[in-house]
Amino acid sequence: MTTVLCVPQWQGSASSRAPRLVDGARRAAELVPADAVVTVPVLRSGGEKTAGIRAYDVLVENQRLSREALAGIDDRVITVGGDCAVDIAPITAAHLRYGDALTVLWIDAHPDVYSPQTLPSGAFHGMVVRALLGDGPAGLVPERPLTPRQVIIAGERAGDASEHDYLVRTGLRRYGVDDLERALDGLRGPVYVHVDLDVLEPAAFGATCYPEPDGVRPQRLIDLVSQVDGIVGAAITEHAPAGDDADPAEAEVIRRLGAALASRGA
Repeated sequence: MTTVLCVPQWQGSASSRAPRLVDGARRAAELVPADAVVTVPVLRSGGEKTAGIRAYDVLVENQRLSREALAGIDDRVITVGGDCAVDIAPITAAHLRYGDALTVLWIDAHPDVYSPQTLPSGAFHGMVVRALLGDGPAGLVPERPLTPRQVIIAGERAGDASEHDYLVRTGLRRYGVDDLERALDGLRGPVYVHVDLDVLEPAAFGATCYPEPDGVRPQRLIDLVSQVDGIVGAAITEHAPAGDDADPAEAEVIRRLGAALASRGA
């Protein structure tokens, strides 16, 4: 049994296109095969910048609401966002269930290891991996953080110098586009797969807030996900459609990606 958890949160992003993430989450949730869809009633307001975090108060409340929704779900969960910060509560739940055996495969054009001191915009979706490792503001950090050996970053091609310094200091495994498939070397379940759609080549999928050139072609990403055994949870995030009308080609990418994630359960 699989439940889609739809979290239409936009406040973790600083993009002018961020409000489109709300519609993107709802559209994507309809495309992922599941036995049920649960939508988290996240706040819609912008919130205040506190401790260097944009919309800090809103993000804390949205995370609480996500935890509350997850507490009522016994199925395997595929989370659909919204910005990348929607994945903290589901990953925390998976970690509590599977312990240190859990590996998080973070597929993203960006490593998301900024801190409030190194990201002036305060956009928390650029800090999520660092927060999952226990380095972040109260209310947005798991009670039981991941360890660096539990995280693999794949498809990254846009991190800045401060982020790459952090990756080196912590020993996080990082693979780019050219060596993407190496991220699966030795990978064993239980695995949680996070997908930020900006990992994709913008010419093939452009409906994201922060498209980066020279990305992964959709079929290659689907093939990669289809080789991961023991997926115990997953997420598809950062879908920001340009208008009211769905792009059939982009919808098909999300549908096939969701099907691949749903089919590789433990």
